[in-house]
Amino acid sequence: MYGSYDFPVKIELNEILISVEKENGNLIYRRKFGDDEVEKILLAEDAKLIVNPVEPVNKPVEVTSFLQIEFSRSVVVEPKSTRHIYLKFPVEIGVIVSSPADIEVLDIFAPVKPKYTLYGDPRNGIICKYWKSNIFSSIPGIDPLKEGVMELTIKNKVNEWVTITRAVFNGVEMKIYYSEDFVSMKALMDVSSKTVAETDFIDAPLKAGMKKSIEIYTARKIPIVGKKLEMEWGL
Repeated sequence: MYGSYDFPVKIELNEILISVEKENGNLIYRRKFGDDEVEKILLAEDAKLIVNPVEPVNKPVEVTSFLQIEFSRSVVVEPKSTRHIYLKFPVEIGVIVSSPADIEVLDIFAPVKPKYTLYGDPRNGIICKYWKSNIFSSIPGIDPLKEGVMELTIKNKVNEWVTITRAVFNGVEMKIYYSEDFVSMKALMDVSSKTVAETDFIDAPLKAGMKKSIEIYTARKIPIVGKKLEMEWGL
């Protein structure tokens, strides 16, 4: 389903229908997923349709740019060490219209029902998209229309054992890669104390031959202030 398509096009997979078809001299974009339907007129000639996974912080509304992944089991990391684990993260699907001169976000939808949580103090904390994941020692299998795999590198920089129960990320500059049957990200967690860490993304695919998703914040030309996130309210 993911990829670039010339007009006209019709994509059907599971409960998802995406099409661009000519009607009465106009191009009509339609998308149906369950009871959710979208229809738009495209005034375009030299354009393509791009379907790819995007940052999972857009739907149902743009409440937050932050994602919290809660671990199903706590991870205990030895002092002064670097370890790698694999997590699953939710996927949203972006439909983008592309011309030689520009790109435009046409549609975004979420196959997974969204949940939210508060990270930190009720007065000063941040609202996050919420996801719970098992911890894996190797790349797990996934449904690429609903979830992806994140390789998380944990760097414990302190001289103490550290227990980690979650990871919080700023989704503004997530680096998502995809293939026909796989979606991935790489991320880094720098632990600076038993209660504080900084998270960031690594711009690299998890497997060879994967394509990079269009970053929604870049496509919308939204100014980006910073991409790192300091987890100051506990690990």
